[in-house]
Amino acid sequence: MSLQGQLFLIALCVIIASIASGQERVNTCEGKTCGDCIQTGDGCGWCTQDAYDKDNKDRCDLITNLIAQGCDEAYVIAPVPTLNNIENVTVQDAKDGSSAVQLSPQKMSISLRPKTPYNFKLQYKQAANYPVDLYFVMDLSQSMKDDKDKLAGLGDKIAAKMKEITSDFRLGFGSFVDKKTMPYVSTIPSKLESPCTDCEPPYSFHNQLRLTDDVQRFKTQVMAAPISGNLDAPEGGFDAIMQAIACKDVVGWRDVSRKMLVYSSDAAFHYAGDGKLGGIVTPNDGNCHMFENKYTEGLNQDYPSISQLANKIADKKINVIFAVTKSQNEVYDQLGEFIEGSRVGTLDEDSGNIVQLIRENYEKISSTVEMKTEGAEGIDVKFVSKCLGTELSDTGICANLSVGQNVTYDVTIELEKCPADKNLWNQKFKIYPVGLGESLEIELDMICECDCELDDKEIRFSPLCNYT
Repeated sequence: MSLQGQLFLIALCVIIASIASGQERVNTCEGKTCGDCIQTGDGCGWCTQDAYDKDNKDRCDLITNLIAQGCDEAYVIAPVPTLNNIENVTVQDAKDGSSAVQLSPQKMSISLRPKTPYNFKLQYKQAANYPVDLYFVMDLSQSMKDDKDKLAGLGDKIAAKMKEITSDFRLGFGSFVDKKTMPYVSTIPSKLESPCTDCEPPYSFHNQLRLTDDVQRFKTQVMAAPISGNLDAPEGGFDAIMQAIACKDVVGWRDVSRKMLVYSSDAAFHYAGDGKLGGIVTPNDGNCHMFENKYTEGLNQDYPSISQLANKIADKKINVIFAVTKSQNEVYDQLGEFIEGSRVGTLDEDSGNIVQLIRENYEKISSTVEMKTEGAEGIDVKFVSKCLGTELSDTGICANLSVGQNVTYDVTIELEKCPADKNLWNQKFKIYPVGLGESLEIELDMICECDCELDDKEIRFSPLCNYT
């Protein structure tokens, strides 16, 4: 039997089984062309048999009706979904020089017609020794001096705690104050030189230390980082976060790692529109602008907007921990609602609990996996999983995972309809776990027309293919 015959029999068996179980299909099949017909549902087919329609029988009908009314199954056009795994590396821990793999498969192609749900399995495993890049973005205005000193002294403890989780761990550090103009900082020449006692000139963002596994260097760089000062209460932290994320090569983010950015401050933040107060009206472009580890566009571009920052964080798969003082909790809790995969923790007045905050929030982040889609416009994607229990749930979120535990998702995708533009009948979209760079890339080939409508096989004006 040909492959086409085998696929047809599979489709027919599914239809018969659903009828037998009392789930008889509603006949929604209609269309004056074969292509229109197959787009109306997975139970629909088109009969290409000569003279089938001589008794006013419709060539577009439920497959069971077509066969019952005398259409030989060899002439029934009813495409079924097909899947091809292009890249399917099994989930694994990092070992013997190989990278950890937490999501499988990684790439597949699917042929699918509209209104035809298709199911496949997706596996996630929290791997042991998964690389972690931990970068601090710290407010170094004068009020944060004690916090900076405490962070430097806790470098060893931070490293020790993180190495309990993974042996492949790196630390980095950057700092911010604010834009170097009124009303954010004083522009009196002497204040620009030293805005406070024993203070350095203000700046927007400075990458103090590229990500490294040298803990001693981290401690030295943090201790040596100069304190500065500004005038108004909010700080320029959004400029710093944007540059820390956008400047991958400057900061040293690795392609395969769980990327964590710890933002610490005792103040609120400036955001898009606030730049007008200083005569800065050009919108932030979200790109990297660094020279000799310093942000160069602080006086030329406005602060990023919240949505701009949220999109950049989601795109680069960064997990953000806002470690802020109690007085700022409410505003950062509200901000966190817009930032995918972020956490907010309360910083002690002297930042003494920073190690605990990092460990607790890392465990919250890493023990929860949330599946999302990117670029799946017009495609319905549903996740069903038992997570670690016995009951199936319609959810893409599984919590309380530990290293080595597997989660299997039943993923169902359904194409709502074929786009009017034929150039869009081949699309790509992704399924990804929030905060991780790994993803499943799906190449979707939409079955929107029959062979007899293809340019090289078209049967023009033939009732075997269309009535138009």
